[in-house]
Amino acid sequence: MSGAHAWLENYSRPELHRPLGNSMPMHVPFAPSAKGFSSMQKVAPPAPAAYRPLWIIILSAGLIVGIAMGLRQVAGLYLPPMTRELGIGREPFSNAMAIANLMWGAGAVFAGMIADRYGAGRVVVTGALATMIGTYLMYAAQSGFDLLVSGVFLGIGVSGTGITSLVGAVGRASPPEQRTAAIAALGMAGGIGGFVAFPYTHVLMDLLGWKASLLVLVATCAVMLPLALPLSGKPQAEAGVVKAQSLGEAFREAFTHPSYLLLVTGFFVCGFHVAFYSVHLPAFVADKGLDNSVAVIALTMVGLANLAGTYIAGQSARFVEKRKGLSFIYFGRCFVFLGLLFLPITPATVILLSTLLGFLWLSTVPLTSSLVATFFGTTWMSMLFGVVFLSHQVGSFVGLRLAGYLYDMTKSYDAMWWISIALGLFAALVHSPIRERPVARLEPKPA
Repeated sequence: MSGAHAWLENYSRPELHRPLGNSMPMHVPFAPSAKGFSSMQKVAPPAPAAYRPLWIIILSAGLIVGIAMGLRQVAGLYLPPMTRELGIGREPFSNAMAIANLMWGAGAVFAGMIADRYGAGRVVVTGALATMIGTYLMYAAQSGFDLLVSGVFLGIGVSGTGITSLVGAVGRASPPEQRTAAIAALGMAGGIGGFVAFPYTHVLMDLLGWKASLLVLVATCAVMLPLALPLSGKPQAEAGVVKAQSLGEAFREAFTHPSYLLLVTGFFVCGFHVAFYSVHLPAFVADKGLDNSVAVIALTMVGLANLAGTYIAGQSARFVEKRKGLSFIYFGRCFVFLGLLFLPITPATVILLSTLLGFLWLSTVPLTSSLVATFFGTTWMSMLFGVVFLSHQVGSFVGLRLAGYLYDMTKSYDAMWWISIALGLFAALVHSPIRERPVARLEPKPA
């Protein structure tokens, strides 16, 4: 953590402070002619957010992401006790988590749109309240349908409190040369959240029982409400003379951009891998006759290793093309899944392979989101990354739905490991043709 602390301290330098929402250099990249000036307009900042140092923005956003992502990742711990007590198979629980992931993806687009236009604070508050409702409904569930309703609220909640709704706020506030590293800090926060949330929830379940532990998690969610304050206020418009881009223009530009579409396609695989592994690993471990604590330790190590992996990914963007980093990550995951197929399943094997997977876990986020900013700038960054993330969550939905179905049909996860390997190879290939350069609109015009 010393490296991350030093990095945050670097941002306390006054010359690096930026107001929330200001992401572009203060100079104008080209001077419009008198003829062309009529097609340009001065954009007045709409009720700008108060000045805040960048380190406060990163700290607040990181704490919110840590809590939200940590609590999201512990859902798999409730699969065995809930399905036993409710008398349902694994498929209904898996479907509820799949619905949560799908709602998260769909909500991320709208949450990003609102955060880009009006600020992230109100989005975080709404998301935190929805998470509290969803967690309580999970506590009160009596059937598979009740779990589905809980999943809807949980998905809406994390769409407002996860990385997708906050990546724009951090990206706009960061200098371009530090943007990938700043976004990586959010991914690291998600890893810290998982590292803390798994033992935290496991202890609560042991001491209070699984039902009462959910009430404590409701109270834990409430901590996110005051943390939204530093992120409140409308993002500031770019300084100087700019051509405003409408919402419709942003969508049309993105969906006619080949590299963006490849990015969207590849992120589907990330969602498939992460959701399947985090939700079904506890059940996989139990099927192999291992103690439940093995899954807790393994998933905790995923979160811990993710800190290093995400930091490395954020720093690597300064030296290696982001598309190559993404291809490496997806290719590397294939070896973890092969290990779970062919190595003896012991506590040491599961923990070691989970640690290796942790280095490749959320390290996709800073590289993927930074490519969105590279392509289109930061004006609609949260929304356009939200579209990419929707693909991620469709992958999560498919992964969870398919895992529950195939397990109930075959009583084995072997087919899912093979499918995960095939998708990892596919994603590694998909990212190779991506071209890392801005759209023509953002390129400096010749004098």
